[in-house]
Amino acid sequence: MKNQFNRAYRSVYQQNILTSGLFMPIEAFAKDVPVMDSQIDLAIRAEELGFKALWFRDIPLRDPNFGDVGQIFDPFVYMSYIASKTTEIALATGSMVLPLHHPIDILKAATSVDVLSSGRVILGVAAGDRPLEFPAFNIPYASREERFRDSILYMKSLQSAHFPVIHNPLGVMTNSDMLPKPYENTISIMTTGYAQQSLEWIAKNSDGWINFPRPLLKLQESINLWRKLTNPFGFKPYTQGLMLDLKEDNDAKALPIHLGFSAGKHHLIDYLHQIKRIGVNHIIFYLKLSKRPASEVMEQLGKEVLPYL
Repeated sequence: MKNQFNRAYRSVYQQNILTSGLFMPIEAFAKDVPVMDSQIDLAIRAEELGFKALWFRDIPLRDPNFGDVGQIFDPFVYMSYIASKTTEIALATGSMVLPLHHPIDILKAATSVDVLSSGRVILGVAAGDRPLEFPAFNIPYASREERFRDSILYMKSLQSAHFPVIHNPLGVMTNSDMLPKPYENTISIMTTGYAQQSLEWIAKNSDGWINFPRPLLKLQESINLWRKLTNPFGFKPYTQGLMLDLKEDNDAKALPIHLGFSAGKHHLIDYLHQIKRIGVNHIIFYLKLSKRPASEVMEQLGKEVLPYL
């Protein structure tokens, strides 16, 4: 009997467990474009250190005012290349901008990498937050809500059966099928933020929720509501990203930075224990704003922080 979720999902997500991952590139860079040095070696080392997932962002175009182009490459091309150099670590999109792509293209690319990597793909998706990109695709920015919802439902139908009959605003399928199918039963689809949808809709139609850092009380409220809404469907995990500037002084107090904080190891470990108790299942460290080399921070995280999880 096939598992309900694939190998990557089972590795990254378990109830009452907090696992960790890294956003690609594993690099500290002050401007919007990274150097991309030694990323393959760093990905291999991340796997050796015990990180459970590498996360790849979908940023089709450079907007110099936004301040970050991610890892530059097409996410699925890059994931496939890194899959060939690693063996266990999950490969996740964080996140594909669904309104800018057709759902068949997204799912075919995702399942291709999933099959080639023996089930290591998680599909994080979003509605997009860079208005500059949409005119280049001739897609109205205001259509994000509807296109995101239609794309999710289209991809779920594609995975549900061989030769599915689909009547969707984004396309009609009769007497045809998409290949390859996922390595196991399915590829998990995780929504980032609200994606212009209600949380009730996300709870019903996504396999998990990826969210941004928030004060602990607000985080507790969000997770409590998430658990209440997802309870009829079984366990659905909560993922949080975190911009991190890990200080050499292990006792350094926390100072806020964009989407995260600057702090020493002891504060970070305490914070991770708190969000684990609250119910976060996976945290993604992003080292872009690190004042120390990202490779050095990753080593410390792997050797001195992850064991406490």
